[in-house]
Amino acid sequence: MRKIRCDYRCLLLITAVVAFFYIQMRLSATLSEYADRLAVALESENHCTSQSRLLTDQISIHQSNIVSLQEQNRRQAEECRQLKALLDDLERKGVRKVVDKAQVPVAAVVIMACNRADYLQRTIESILKYQSSVASKYPLFVSQDGSDPNVRSKAMSYNQLMYIQHLDSEPVQTERPGELIAYYKIARHYKWAMDQLFYKHNFSRVIILEDDMEIAPDFFDYFEAAAALLEKDKSIMAVSSWNDNGQKQFVHDPYELYRSDFFPGLGWMLTKSIWDELSPKWPKAYWDDWLRLKENHKGRQFIRPEVCRTYNFGEHGSSLGQFFQQYLQPIKLNNVKVDWKAKDLSYLTKDNYTKHFANIVRKAKPVHGTDAVLKAYNIEGDVRIQYRDQPDFEWIAHQFGIFEEWKDGIPRTSFKGVVVFRYHTTRRIFLVGPDSLRQLGIEDA
Repeated sequence: MRKIRCDYRCLLLITAVVAFFYIQMRLSATLSEYADRLAVALESENHCTSQSRLLTDQISIHQSNIVSLQEQNRRQAEECRQLKALLDDLERKGVRKVVDKAQVPVAAVVIMACNRADYLQRTIESILKYQSSVASKYPLFVSQDGSDPNVRSKAMSYNQLMYIQHLDSEPVQTERPGELIAYYKIARHYKWAMDQLFYKHNFSRVIILEDDMEIAPDFFDYFEAAAALLEKDKSIMAVSSWNDNGQKQFVHDPYELYRSDFFPGLGWMLTKSIWDELSPKWPKAYWDDWLRLKENHKGRQFIRPEVCRTYNFGEHGSSLGQFFQQYLQPIKLNNVKVDWKAKDLSYLTKDNYTKHFANIVRKAKPVHGTDAVLKAYNIEGDVRIQYRDQPDFEWIAHQFGIFEEWKDGIPRTSFKGVVVFRYHTTRRIFLVGPDSLRQLGIEDA
């Protein structure tokens, strides 16, 4: 019995020892596992602490930069405010200087500039050559789009003109992929400049030139005579100094003026009342083609000369030299000092012009057939050639070398669908549309 009890105690002791060692081994393993986890946690904590310190340092640096930029922005804003105040003061003084001498200026003249300082100088010099003697009638402005320092410096170097600047930081969103942003910026600049001249300076008329133009000796006399037409006849939307078909081989008479259904642009004058109508709906881009839409000119017409009073030398610009060699470089700039004050321009009014123009077209000899161009070359007097539609017109125009382009159903330079130009001599060629004779009241023999 004692032996059994001893064996039982030994068994319990052995079991307890085994259990103890098992528990010790498990505890050791658990402690080792927790030690490893603690080491990983400590390492993570150290890494996080390091990253936190790095982020804190970066935030501190950025905060310092923000404070610095805010201070820089504040200084620049103050400098801009002071500069604007200075420019406004100079502008007020300058406008008084150029306008006070004249009770009623004929028109303000504005040169639209951007980043071509050399072109601008050539344009200013050409204008001042003839404007100086009539400066009180034609206050001269340069409107710069943007902040090109060379253009600004060049413009402000002339005491005879006033400088205004259009600064527009609003991003441009084109309506179609691949469009040039420049055409959108140009449209914005035009609207801003004309709003300034018509509404801030309260001019009744404005003549718009670009920074790549030279003017003719009678440029200002021409526009003074035309101003009276604009005031008298509300069917005239604007007066231009340009003829798209004004190349040397297509013009002859510096005294001849025409009405046209097609807006010529390139040196043109409009009134405040017309701008009141156009300004609220001015387009985002392509303003000149927009003016050629029937919905905008509303049947009103434009006065243009046979011989141009402006010459466009801008081979390099937003249009990338389009048409320069073929159409712009050969333009004839008038060199005759026409006495426009002595000219009776009443034939250009709406009531008189259709009859006047019809009489000229009626006297022209009709020429027909596929060889009409060759026949026209061998006829001494005026000639008229009828075209059937736009493709037919383009084919005939190509044979002569004149502009083939149409806008909204209207050929360039045309009146009632009739395009007129000289052809190597004093003879006139009339390209007559399918409905032109009826509109002119001419019976087709």
